[in-house]
Amino acid sequence: MRQGACPRRARPLSPGERVDWQRGLPREWAEQVVSPTLFSRFREYEMLAERVVGYEVEDEPCYCEHYFVLNTMRSDDDDEYYVVPGYWEHLVAWRLRDGRWLVFRRLSSGEDCAQYRSFFCLAEAMPR
Repeated sequence: MRQGACPRRARPLSPGERVDWQRGLPREWAEQVVSPTLFSRFREYEMLAERVVGYEVEDEPCYCEHYFVLNTMRSDDDDEYYVVPGYWEHLVAWRLRDGRWLVFRRLSSGEDCAQYRSFFCLAEAMPR
């Protein structure tokens, strides 16, 4: 991919848009991540979902963040139905200098998705 190019269906961020790519990054890992210089944003129009990918100088991905919400139908009286979140996920991943990815994942399911669990893990490839 040439410098400054974005993958198909991606939109480069406009000059006023900023990505706080270090938010949530544990201090003890900060010196080990590759810093992005260019970002692109992917938006899903049929559901609440978005993905931001950061690229380093060599145009290789080194940061990604995504979230999505899956809605479900509920009813209190089996007569009238309404939409509520049934599952959501928020993921942030940073590529480390050794090629692995530090991944932070927060997800929720169940009654109105009010509670969630979160965890860090290491991965060999960028999360998809």
